[in-house]
Amino acid sequence: QLAFAAFVAVLFIQSGLDKVFNWKSEKDFYTQHFSKSILNGSVPLLMPTITLMELAAGVLSAIGFFQVLFTQQTGIGTLGMLFAVAALTMLFFGQRVAKDYKGAAVLVPYFLVAVAGLWVFLGA
Repeated sequence: QLAFAAFVAVLFIQSGLDKVFNWKSEKDFYTQHFSKSILNGSVPLLMPTITLMELAAGVLSAIGFFQVLFTQQTGIGTLGMLFAVAALTMLFFGQRVAKDYKGAAVLVPYFLVAVAGLWVFLGA
């Protein structure tokens, strides 16, 4: 549980904060990335949504790490894993819709780690 929580915390806190601190360049990239897809024009709505999902997954996983470490409780870590699975599903959907199949494929190992983490947290 600790390894899964730490991994997801690092992954999503870094990714979410990268979007926050580089908002304009990230927005410009995603606007271009989705310009020829059904998501064209939706980046101003979707980018804050995915950023909040990523930050929630990361922060909940970080808190969950310490919750498991100090109390052996798993509730917050489980929520972190759920948010991670949801965020990765959203990212995967976006890559597929944009026809960025290589980008979608890169997400699969992360998704499998998040699903395994959820399974471990639920099994505890």
